[in-house]
Amino acid sequence: MRERSCGSWDSSPEGEGSNHDCGSHSRTELSLDEFTVRVWHDLGDRLHGPMTFRLILQPVMATFLAVRAGWRDGREGKMPFLWGLVHDPAHRRGMLVSGWRDVWRVFLLGIGMDVVYQFIVLRWFYPGEALIVAFVLAIIPYLLLRGIVMRVVRWSVHGRAPPRPRSPGDTK
Repeated sequence: MRERSCGSWDSSPEGEGSNHDCGSHSRTELSLDEFTVRVWHDLGDRLHGPMTFRLILQPVMATFLAVRAGWRDGREGKMPFLWGLVHDPAHRRGMLVSGWRDVWRVFLLGIGMDVVYQFIVLRWFYPGEALIVAFVLAIIPYLLLRGIVMRVVRWSVHGRAPPRPRSPGDTK
């Protein structure tokens, strides 16, 4: 499959030599399969080419913020972040606000850098792809590392592994 100059996909055997009228098709006429292929192709292309430094920079920034927040959580004896989001509905809103307060700048920076990348390489803007990239590079490392750091800090402060946090429905 070859991409046409107007952004739709060309699956004809003629490839680039086919006569295609870009004005007759809108960008929204892609099937779900074509859309999925285009998204995965575009996401994979981000590993090479211009601005690849952001693939390291953003997770490093998110890691720094997660370590800082996890350190704070461990000293204060709070519940692991991701565990609390999933199992503690009473504190979920406050935890989401706290996490977003920590990572929103990295997330928006990720979207901004992806917008620049898309205009340079793709010559178009795909907001869904920018959200996916920002989520993967900023939110996922933060979610995974904040709880791990909190457990390590809490273990080092208490000298032993703390008891597993109980869910609100536990009766023991």
